[in-house]
Amino acid sequence: MNNKQPPAKKAPSARTDGVVTLEQVAELAGVSPSTVSRILNGTAAVSEAKKEAVEAAIRELGFRPNPVARGLAGGKTLSIGVVTQVISSPFYGEALLGIERELERAGYVPLFVSGNWHEDDERKAIETLLSRRVDGIIVLAGRLADEALLNLTAGLPTVVVGRQLQGPQLYSFSFDNRGGARLATQHLIDQGHRRIAFIAGDLIHDDAVDRQNGYLDALAAAGIAADPNLIVQSDYTEAGGVLSVTRLLERDIHFTALFASNDQMAIGACLGLHRRNLRVPDDVSLVGFDDLIMARYAMPPLTTVRQSVYEIGSEAAMAMLELLRGGSPRVQLPQPELVVRESSRRMSR
Repeated sequence: MNNKQPPAKKAPSARTDGVVTLEQVAELAGVSPSTVSRILNGTAAVSEAKKEAVEAAIRELGFRPNPVARGLAGGKTLSIGVVTQVISSPFYGEALLGIERELERAGYVPLFVSGNWHEDDERKAIETLLSRRVDGIIVLAGRLADEALLNLTAGLPTVVVGRQLQGPQLYSFSFDNRGGARLATQHLIDQGHRRIAFIAGDLIHDDAVDRQNGYLDALAAAGIAADPNLIVQSDYTEAGGVLSVTRLLERDIHFTALFASNDQMAIGACLGLHRRNLRVPDDVSLVGFDDLIMARYAMPPLTTVRQSVYEIGSEAAMAMLELLRGGSPRVQLPQPELVVRESSRRMSR
């Protein structure tokens, strides 16, 4: 009886330049190069055993896929353009991280550009991405008119966050900003407050309009007349929050609570109140919106409405990947959630 075992399969010799090729992976795994390519692209319908053999060969050889070569072979660049607004913003930072991680898992590289809340900058940013031949574009909010945005991205898979648009190869979705603002305002009403000031965002944006409408909805439902003197429009920045408090106090009107329509303005408002010797929450209860990381470490920690900004980013990326596969995205974001911390309290009688 011949008990000899067949010789173990040896790893193919590497090229003299040290680069491991797809063909070498295929040879070691015992499959065709086209099968390896399809597995890497996520398009192969193969047995789990073949997939594991390819993955083992990749690990053993230290193979690194060449995204440029893969893209050229398939007529793609394997890159996705992402138009943010202010890349240094803590809000957009969380969203960009969600986009980046989700795209990287699928083998795509994100290219980030800023629109700076300016139509011309936004248009130039998109044109730059188009010149790079990106496979799709994700747009986070922005000021570019709907028609201009649709014309620029016509025929290219496009995901728009924070606006409602319709068009071929386009998917848009937004968070329930109105419902979240109702929650924030209702919380203050439930704490006994009736003189509730409101710092709005720039009303050129849908989310700012929705949050103001949510504030007004809650007042109306409680039978509280809206006072225009208690409403001030700002710009979603910390500095805007400080300035808004100054403007409110200069009107010489009384309020016991303040709802700022994002956390950054709420934190700025807290500083503005402190500079006027008003304490949060002893003199003024304060609520924000977004639940950014900074809200947990503010002094005092900020009561706010949670929207998972990271998840918004990852969902935008998954929607883009679905468009690229020719599918129909379906995004379901969590409902707004009130997070009560130390910046709000029941009104003293």
